[in-house]
Amino acid sequence: MSDENTQATPDVLAKVREYQEAALEYEALDEQIDRLLQAHGGHTEDLSDEEYVRYRELAALRDLAHNRMIGLGRLLLDEA
Repeated sequence: MSDENTQATPDVLAKVREYQEAALEYEALDEQIDRLLQAHGGHTEDLSDEEYVRYRELAALRDLAHNRMIGLGRLLLDEA
């Protein structure tokens, strides 16, 4: 294999950066969800209506970040 084949293209590097950003976003959202739940005994049943809405918003955003990570991971594996 030549060096040419082992070097990442700018497109691949951009996808890696996007994957890293999605992973950091996922982790930050997961931490926010954990803090919210821990403040209320770890159960969604103990959240106020407003807190529950915020919990669902955070969970939806976390799911989007996760899905983005999965999609980018597949693209990167296909290019490997």
